Amino acid sequence: MNPTPAPPPSPDAPPVKNLEFKAGLLLMLMAVLLVGSAAYILYARGVLEPTQRLVLISDDSEGVVVGMDITFAGFAIGRVARIELGDDGNARILVDVPRKDAKWLRTSSIFTMERGLVGGTRIRAYSGVLEDPPLPPGAERQVLRGDTAAEIPKLAASMREVLDNLAALTAADGAVAGTLGGVQVATERLKGPHGGLGVLMGNDDDAKKLVLTIDRTNALLLRADAVARRLDSLAANADRQVFGQGAAPGEAGLVGDARATVQQLNGLLAETRTSLKKVDAVLVEVQGIAGNTREATSDLGYLRGEVESSLRKVDSMINDINRKWPFKSDPEIKLP
Repeated sequence: MNPTPAPPPSPDAPPVKNLEFKAGLLLMLMAVLLVGSAAYILYARGVLEPTQRLVLISDDSEGVVVGMDITFAGFAIGRVARIELGDDGNARILVDVPRKDAKWLRTSSIFTMERGLVGGTRIRAYSGVLEDPPLPPGAERQVLRGDTAAEIPKLAASMREVLDNLAALTAADGAVAGTLGGVQVATERLKGPHGGLGVLMGNDDDAKKLVLTIDRTNALLLRADAVARRLDSLAANADRQVFGQGAAPGEAGLVGDARATVQQLNGLLAETRTSLKKVDAVLVEVQGIAGNTREATSDLGYLRGEVESSLRKVDSMINDINRKWPFKSDPEIKLP
């Protein structure tokens, strides 16, 4: 078997024109793409954007790394540029905040650094009053730090103390056992003859005394009610006898009788006054007519009889008043 002959050599490829120029152009294009990509990345990350510096001071910067965002209302408004240790032993966190986002930071803003059980450390800014003056560049603010993991030992110690107190309360000689014993004693007393009164007073003797006192008080109240009814009856009788209220149609009270008697007395006094006027007239006639002595004497006798009759009526009326209205021991009536 004869071996296969080798193929004849191919003729040389024609040379590429301007190869060096094309290679240089390709390298230049790649360099431009690389520079443009880097510039775009820097622009996208805000490296080329104008910023202002904010210094956050904390006693511990654990969990804080360069490039970490600082957020406001859930949006990133700054980035940690550097972390350094100050002369006072506190950590200084240098944050670059873009000028366009610096408007959200005010002189009254509060900055917190939170470290939870899950996830990394977060730095947040809170601005309650956006009308306050803006935060100046280079301002230094203290960070309020909250570490959930650091609170776990304190929480465990507090839980252990609570459990110890609970065990002491629920022990056989503890407060809960004593309270339950007191409740049981009170329940037994409630079942006794005096019920809740025995529990309130503390012993049966005092409860009996209180019950006896209540019974006596009820009896006194009944007597007072009876006395009040009697007083009402006496008052009604007094009104009927004195003022005639509620009396029968033919009956009148003392006030009515006295009023009628006074009216009669006024009438008698008027008659007496008239008689006295007549006496005065007769006396004038006696002085003027001295000759007719017999006629004047008879007129005087007649007038004297009328005066005596009027006086007897007045005396009878006064006696009637003393009998019906005996409130003055020595009544006196002055005649005009």
